[in-house]
Amino acid sequence: MRVGGAARLRRDGIALAVVTVIYVGLAASVHNSYYQLMLTLVPIWAVLGLGWNLFSGMSGLVSFGHAAFFGIGAYVVTLALVYWNLTPWIGIPLGMLAGAVAGGLIGLPTFRLRGHYFALSMLAYPLAILYVFEYLGFQEVPLPMHRDHPALFLQFNNPLLSTLVAVGLFVAAMIAGMLVENSRFGLALLAIRQNELAAEAAGLDTWRWKMRGLIASGAIAAAAGGLYACVLLIVTPDSVFSVLVSAQALVVTLFGGVATVWGPAIGAAVLIPLAETLNAKLGNIIPGIQGVVYGVAIIAIMLAAPEGLFWTFRDRFFRRAPALPPIRARAPPPAVRAEAGILLDVRGLSKSFGGLRAVQDVTFTVGAGEILGIIGPNGAGKTTLFNLLNGVLRADAGAAVFAGTELRGRKVHQVARRGVGRTFQVVRSFPRLSLLENVIVGAYGAGLDDTAAAGAAEAALEAVGLADRAARPAGELTNKGLRLMELARALAGSPRLLLLDETLAGLGREECDELLTVLRGLRERGVTIVIIEHTMHAMLRLADRFLVLDHGRVLAEGAPHAVMENPAVIEAYLGSKFLARQHA
Repeated sequence: MRVGGAARLRRDGIALAVVTVIYVGLAASVHNSYYQLMLTLVPIWAVLGLGWNLFSGMSGLVSFGHAAFFGIGAYVVTLALVYWNLTPWIGIPLGMLAGAVAGGLIGLPTFRLRGHYFALSMLAYPLAILYVFEYLGFQEVPLPMHRDHPALFLQFNNPLLSTLVAVGLFVAAMIAGMLVENSRFGLALLAIRQNELAAEAAGLDTWRWKMRGLIASGAIAAAAGGLYACVLLIVTPDSVFSVLVSAQALVVTLFGGVATVWGPAIGAAVLIPLAETLNAKLGNIIPGIQGVVYGVAIIAIMLAAPEGLFWTFRDRFFRRAPALPPIRARAPPPAVRAEAGILLDVRGLSKSFGGLRAVQDVTFTVGAGEILGIIGPNGAGKTTLFNLLNGVLRADAGAAVFAGTELRGRKVHQVARRGVGRTFQVVRSFPRLSLLENVIVGAYGAGLDDTAAAGAAEAALEAVGLADRAARPAGELTNKGLRLMELARALAGSPRLLLLDETLAGLGREECDELLTVLRGLRERGVTIVIIEHTMHAMLRLADRFLVLDHGRVLAEGAPHAVMENPAVIEAYLGSKFLARQHA
């Protein structure tokens, strides 16, 4: 359970109960058959939106292909009823299973893609499946009538009963979404959405979390499709696999608000009645007016409330600090036992980008408990070296052995799990998450359970002096606060080695002094540090040794003052003319 999750669950559960009672009362008061059907469709499209939101809304990977899962659910229910006389009460769970399997099969090749390539590739799946069903001869499949057993086959004479079933599915999907939203699962997906590389560097296996999200999303979307078939009593490939179906899932969620269970509910409650009513009134005059409604809605929401109605209203009228438990006073985190000898041994590490040799045959060692400063001119290959060490990039040659384990060839989260923490040149935060939740992600990456992760995060925040601001959203922090937060997130996983990339960048002298005090405290706990930095006065006070890179090669190595007096280092930083004037 996420920090503060129990309180959020109670609050959202009460709100869901109130909304459900009001909606059922409204449905009971409507007697027009068309509007009764519309009130049945609203929760069904909301469920499809909840399925889309569970994956795309929370992970940030936009899917234009959720009609694939919706259509699979519809056809599983329909064909099971046609060929095996199987009740939808069994057909819908079977459809959910088929949707989950489809999610896994689709995710395997598609997660190799990023950004708009991923979104466009997802669009191909429902279109391909549509043609397959047409080829197999399932262009128009009516459901057999079973009026003698209406409850068993969901074929009620009273439309209100169909609405009640749809509302029941909606409530079940909302509860599932709330549980995910307030769990480790939800926090991992939200972290991936806001900064996937930071989540990976914190130790999260982002591929597995995204796969779980797509599988669960596929199951929920398939449940919506199965019930949709029961309501309409006829299924065609165009009605369940079309682009408009995928668009409705996306639009109702974007309109209501992504990354929250309330977004799809709000979007469906506003857009579906509007589109259906206009279709009934003007459909013969303006064919396809539903598509026009969705298009206008998405343009309007992007202009007026880019994050959706839920977040816009919440941030404008109900902004308050998250209800997180206070951080208790505690002793400093336990020291990490520093073993004697070499902790990191880098030999001949090299990386080229086409004809550019960014890192060339770099060799150095780092002793346990040491602070090694890596310096060099801009473009010398320092950050590329860090990216090779923690798995962001794959080295072309060489080796990097950490505590007896070869790092080369391992993924980012695997390196983090072995005790290598990382911060970035440009701070990578999860801005909508609280400071405490940002740091808990690092503890989750280390494999800690919920209780242990919260304790480790609190200890890490206290170690860097941010305990009193744990409930604040990371997006509200200053540069210094963000630097300390990122350091705390790296510490929450109890690393033996920290790779710090320009942690002092953009800080004033007093702020640098505060951060130096924190870093010295980490060394006293036995944490080994390798730091890239341009703030030379701070590095001279902090580092035990310097390693100088220039054009991807090791230029010099040794004690800080000796390195700074090295003519080759002076020339690399200030140029040959300055060195000649100095000699003259």
